[in-house]
Amino acid sequence: MSALTLAWLVPALLALFSYGVGQGLVKKWAAEVPPARYCIYFVIAKAAVNLGYFFTQAHPPLITPGNHAFLELGLASYVLDGIGWIFYFEAIVSGPIAIIGTLSAAYPALVVLLARVFLGETLAVSQNVGVVAVILGCIGLSYAPPDPSAQIKGRKWILFSFLTIVAWGIDQTMVKHAYSLPEANDVNLAVLNTIGEALALGTYGFLRGRREGGHSLKEWLHSFVPMAMLAGGDLGVLVASRFGPISIVSPLTGAYPAVTLIFATLVLKEVMTRLQWLCIGFVMLGIVLSPTSLEEMLKAVGMGH
Repeated sequence: MSALTLAWLVPALLALFSYGVGQGLVKKWAAEVPPARYCIYFVIAKAAVNLGYFFTQAHPPLITPGNHAFLELGLASYVLDGIGWIFYFEAIVSGPIAIIGTLSAAYPALVVLLARVFLGETLAVSQNVGVVAVILGCIGLSYAPPDPSAQIKGRKWILFSFLTIVAWGIDQTMVKHAYSLPEANDVNLAVLNTIGEALALGTYGFLRGRREGGHSLKEWLHSFVPMAMLAGGDLGVLVASRFGPISIVSPLTGAYPAVTLIFATLVLKEVMTRLQWLCIGFVMLGIVLSPTSLEEMLKAVGMGH
């Protein structure tokens, strides 16, 4: 496996792990922290993780005469990402989480399409098979049987779910394009990630979260740790997107439900169904096939020409 492949595969797999464990901790403590309050803690965690990365890594000046296009597109990308999260939260408040979770897990499919059309990314046949396997596995893992006691408030959740997929699909494609602009740099992009998410999620969390009472020490602890894991996952995606094809990075890092399910089984003592085991198998197959073409894999084991 080449050094360039490792340059994006390692941070992508670290992001996959961070997302999975972070979501598992959210699942464990979800009843103790309101969703809007999570947004505030997420912004704080992002600032800690991203600014820590910024101040510890070598980087060019944040603002120069030649990088305005990169700064503008990078900031717009992460404002859009934050808006996507707002749409997601609004959808789960008003609609069936079983359907919304399944729909939102399909956003990497849009990323693959946009990357092909607008970025000109092309994958080997085996890589395409791997990407499809990961996406199918994610959709299957995100499915849950409908809750007959759930209250559905109208049909606006359908619009919010659609807007979530569109926002996340477009923003990841924009980030990849931003790296093609003059003076693009992942360390500086981490700062734009912090500012963009703060503008969107921070505002939403402040307006909605302030109605939900005071902040306890227990709530801080049960929020900051999982949010820091998710922020670390975002940073891994940010770095992986610089070196790897976004049409692979997005589905691969979006496969975190597989890690979350394993966490829930080992830590929360939940029981997995046969469908979930099958979906994990699809994700693992995709992880194996996505990084390199089949020809490169055969060469690596001495079976190719």
